[in-house]
Amino acid sequence: MSMTLDSKGPANSAVKDATDASFMADVIEASKETPVIVDFWAPWCGPCRQLGPAIEKVVKEQQGKVRLVKINIDENPTYAGQLRVQSIPAVFAFVDGRPVDGFMGALPESQIRQFVGRLGKMGGLAEQIASALAMARAAVAQKEYETALDITGQILQADPTQAEAYALQAQALMDSNELETAAATLAAVPADKANDPLIVSAKASLDLLMNPVDTSGLATLEAAVAANPADFASRLELAVLYNGAGRRADATDQLIAIIRKDRGWNDEAARKQLVQFFEAWGPKDEYTLQGRRKLSSVLFA
Repeated sequence: MSMTLDSKGPANSAVKDATDASFMADVIEASKETPVIVDFWAPWCGPCRQLGPAIEKVVKEQQGKVRLVKINIDENPTYAGQLRVQSIPAVFAFVDGRPVDGFMGALPESQIRQFVGRLGKMGGLAEQIASALAMARAAVAQKEYETALDITGQILQADPTQAEAYALQAQALMDSNELETAAATLAAVPADKANDPLIVSAKASLDLLMNPVDTSGLATLEAAVAANPADFASRLELAVLYNGAGRRADATDQLIAIIRKDRGWNDEAARKQLVQFFEAWGPKDEYTLQGRRKLSSVLFA
């Protein structure tokens, strides 16, 4: 399957007032879907009254490709301070949760239009990448690995910082038994994305495939636990072997059994091992979700 990433595509637009309390939702999270312009202003600021209507007009012309958030710094000084705003009006553009552009002072409408137009194109590409990631996820789930590799390759060509694209590409390669190529994909992940949960999970899966657990002792451990349910050491070892054999639900149940009987055993070894499993399986894995619910029901019962 072939696809092209470009900067075209509609998005929901809005012009709204925000506060320090709503900044994370209205700016950081919202900019992961659509570019957000933040206008820091104050009622006493003459240039702010000049810039405000002009930037609102231009943003509305973008027909949803960009959002505008207005913040009164007299009432909401926190993020203005963090962004080191020293004079107003101060305008910042956010894409994918990060500030990417900005200016201070009242600009003429032509320059505002150039600023907003550049941002709209960045948002169009972000939308295309989000759509492509969804397609890649579906391709991996449906075992259409060539399609997944094609899509993730194009995503990473357009934006080599997309952690999920690396993780999906590595998963498709692992499922195709191309372990060395999967390792090369994960080795190419930028350093600032190395601790992303999806990357950590992919690396753990690859390590398991390249260093398989010897499961020949399963029967012995199962017999030991059946003979003595309080043999927590055998339960813990059994859980590790179950995980190595791909039996995630069984691995979870063995550790939950220990936690239910004696949470503090061996410096909470069972809980710590279960959390390591969750990290390796990934935050969206069905067994991680089920296991977290079971763990919560035990810990907070």
